[in-house]
Amino acid sequence: MNPIPRRSFLKDALGAAGIVSLLRAARAADSRAAPAAAEKGFRIFACDWTLQKTCSPDAFEMAARIGLDGVQVDFGRLKEGVTTLPLFDPAHQDRILAASAQHGVAIASLAMGVLNNVPYKGDATAEQWVLDSVGVMQRMKVRVALLAFFSKGDLVGDAVGVTEVIRRLKKLAPRAEAAGLVYGFESWLKAPELERILDAVKSPAIKVYYDVGNMYKVGEDVGAAIRRLGRERICEIHLKDYDDLYGKGSMDFPAVRSALDAIRYRGWLGIEGVKTPLGVEKSIRYDLDYLRPIFPKTV
Repeated sequence: MNPIPRRSFLKDALGAAGIVSLLRAARAADSRAAPAAAEKGFRIFACDWTLQKTCSPDAFEMAARIGLDGVQVDFGRLKEGVTTLPLFDPAHQDRILAASAQHGVAIASLAMGVLNNVPYKGDATAEQWVLDSVGVMQRMKVRVALLAFFSKGDLVGDAVGVTEVIRRLKKLAPRAEAAGLVYGFESWLKAPELERILDAVKSPAIKVYYDVGNMYKVGEDVGAAIRRLGRERICEIHLKDYDDLYGKGSMDFPAVRSALDAIRYRGWLGIEGVKTPLGVEKSIRYDLDYLRPIFPKTV
């Protein structure tokens, strides 16, 4: 890939300075509505599927080269003739743990993306996978797992599916609570619908996994939704821009930072890149370099 021209570099640098100015103004405005943010900053991970290393120990070597703090590890894809997922194998868990330790890159959280094709809302196997994941999280000492509700698992306009998901989450919740775990619910549903599900389940172990790019895409006011849900109901956040590399598309990441300051969120932030025009590794490094001034490790 050709190097970035000097003029483009200067433009990006000036853009970063503008971002800092915008952040200062946004923080000043939010300070009137919320206490000052904590000293602790943000840690940034990439999803292993974004790195094109789904459920692979190799994701950690790439993450270390890029400079990421962590990796979100997917449970993996189904293979023909197999009814379980790769991460349920203790030997594979050990390989993931060893790679994390070797490269000094944390396991930020786990994810069950397979639920997009084997829907949690109706498939008995999917329900059992989620229940069995409690043991995996305990063994790997990971606190948060993402449950995906897209594609075949989509709940928009599906009242029957929502009712069944609530029933299943109520069954999961006591086990997760006893283990000190949290399951994050990621879907196309907007904040009011998510609140109704959380209110029905009534468990601190079931929260929202908020993806700013997804919700912007469906027309939600992302900043308002983050403030509405609050730190108590958001377990983790995906940062995404469907249009381009970060800072070149439509997602207003400084506004996201302002909303996170308002609710005093200092949890993990995840790069789930959609556009990788420079190739996967260079594109994720570009996105990370853009995000670091906005979401620094200490603030």
